[in-house]
Amino acid sequence: MNHILFLPTRYYPSISGAEFYFQRMAEILTKKYDYNIDIYTSNAIDFKALREPNGRFITRNNKYFNGVNNIRINRFSINHNLSPDDIITNLKKIPNFDFLNLSNESLIKFIENGPYMEDLINFFLKKPKINYDLIHATFYPYFNLIIALILGNLINKPKICTPFFHFSNPRYLDSSLIEVLSKFDITITCTNLEKNVLIKNYGMQKEKIMVIPMGVDYEKFKDIKNSKHVKSYFKKNFFKRKEKNYKLVLFCGYKNYEKGAISILKAIPYILQKFPKIYFVFIGPSTLAFNRELSKVRKLRNARILNFTPDNLTGYFDKKKLSAFKEADLYLMPSRSDAFGISFLEAWAAGKPVIGARIGATPEVIRENYDGLLVEFDNPIDIAKKVLILLKNRRLKNFFGLAGQLKVYQNYTWDIVAEKTHILYQNLINKK
Repeated sequence: MNHILFLPTRYYPSISGAEFYFQRMAEILTKKYDYNIDIYTSNAIDFKALREPNGRFITRNNKYFNGVNNIRINRFSINHNLSPDDIITNLKKIPNFDFLNLSNESLIKFIENGPYMEDLINFFLKKPKINYDLIHATFYPYFNLIIALILGNLINKPKICTPFFHFSNPRYLDSSLIEVLSKFDITITCTNLEKNVLIKNYGMQKEKIMVIPMGVDYEKFKDIKNSKHVKSYFKKNFFKRKEKNYKLVLFCGYKNYEKGAISILKAIPYILQKFPKIYFVFIGPSTLAFNRELSKVRKLRNARILNFTPDNLTGYFDKKKLSAFKEADLYLMPSRSDAFGISFLEAWAAGKPVIGARIGATPEVIRENYDGLLVEFDNPIDIAKKVLILLKNRRLKNFFGLAGQLKVYQNYTWDIVAEKTHILYQNLINKK
């Protein structure tokens, strides 16, 4: 039995692709391949908490504090009180820390991004023996990657990072931050586009990058049209009773500018001019910018917008979310901050067409005019145009959805991703 350490930045009930990726890998690898996996993370829920004490934190009375679906979670508090200089002084006292050979510029930027978990570092330093065969960290560019490198060097075991490198987002493109990725034995990228950017633009070694895409629980999202217990659950519970034959456009993710949620809101007036019988459903954490724009759009006479946050959901297989995907007419996420986009896979598994942005890794994920459409990032008029194309063309909509569903079934289930991850782990463990 191999003992693996997972080091994510934060964890469920935080909901993003990174948390879900580690959770599903932990569940499948322990059950199918007999791994023993420990998860150590911060107590942050939102990104603000990684850096500031007035963010959102999970407390011990939360049912997910110690575990999620039989996977044990070890959470440590974040130290917000020390200055970067104080933290660097503490880090340099750690045995062999200098062997990481990180520049002060890189180190300071990772410290400022957080989360600095002094208690977690001390917990491992005080253990008589740190017994892991491999360390796997995720989410770039956050300080938990530094912790993974420290522990990996201490025990001389392989270190893997799945960074979800958003190479179309300007704030990710600082070369001093990339320096940390080069210290891992293997970096897992979700697409060849992500891999090629790291090689061509930042000089990372080709042999140290492995492409493993994201996955989906195909059977959970598969559109079972004849099943009475799921048929029209969402529309029956959240649409107005007298409003029949209304379409459903779905977005699921962090409701900010980067994910394209605000651009969707700005596109709604153009869409309603041509197609008034439509509900827009947003699922995910909100932001102040999104809420401000939402308040403007709600004033439109025909605007029907349903807005759900994680507080409205009961888990990562929440019935409202699953039924929204199954009953949607199309899935819309014109984001520039996705290394892959698990929600595209969820929509395809449900047999739905998708619309993404022609930027970053998305053009590799979505095969344009075959299983979805692409739009210019932050272009409300282009978004409206592509939404209307699908809403008005049932044949095209069904063709895209079925093509995506077949692609997911053949290539993008979590079992397939877990098998590739297992093979990578074994190659690294046996090499050491």
